Amino acid sequence: MGGSGSRLSKELLAEYQDLTFLTKQEILLSVYVVLAPHLVDDEQQARSGNEHTGRPIAENTDSSPLSTRAHRRFCELLPQEQRSVESSLRAQVPFEQILSLPELKANPFKERICRVFSTSPAKDSLSFEDFLDLLSVFSDTATPDIKSHYAFRIFDFDDDGTLNREDLSRLVNCLTGEGEDTRLSASEMKQLIDNILEESDIDRDGTINLSEFQHVISRSPDFASSFKIVL
Repeated sequence: MGGSGSRLSKELLAEYQDLTFLTKQEILLSVYVVLAPHLVDDEQQARSGNEHTGRPIAENTDSSPLSTRAHRRFCELLPQEQRSVESSLRAQVPFEQILSLPELKANPFKERICRVFSTSPAKDSLSFEDFLDLLSVFSDTATPDIKSHYAFRIFDFDDDGTLNREDLSRLVNCLTGEGEDTRLSASEMKQLIDNILEESDIDRDGTINLSEFQHVISRSPDFASSFKIVL
């Protein structure tokens, strides 16, 4: 990375602190969402391996400040000539490069997460501020309501403001995988979605709205703690 041109100034840290849920020491905390598969029964979770990710959570052995470490990680995805502070704050990193991060490769919702946080017109890249927003939402200091709001958006595959049967089917397929040994049969999928709607669809309109989703999430005590992974 080199000299001071690649580091965030105190002024920038203060500005980003004002815009996010992060404290100064937490700014750009390199965490990533691991969405708790609480809507899938224990058997389906077991098919995926680890309870939440199918793999162990990596330990962070980097002793540098979190802000420096995260900015460095973002800049590693940029060409050398864009790694100064000024250039990195203007840069857009394509999803393909964001998804190359080892922590994201195995995440079943990686494309949706990137799309939800992208502010680019084509929804195909993340800016540094997009990256900050993502890390802020999935930090320890974001409230459960904020976390559940974004989880709902991630699960809402067609972006229509509700979770319908197709959204729930895609959600389950993301969690269980679509291989022959893990994919649910049509009857199993219907039964599972029926059960989810029976539990969650309070107004019985055949879909789950944000309020209903947050009501379900409020009964899942592990949700907030399972919503991150350290880079």
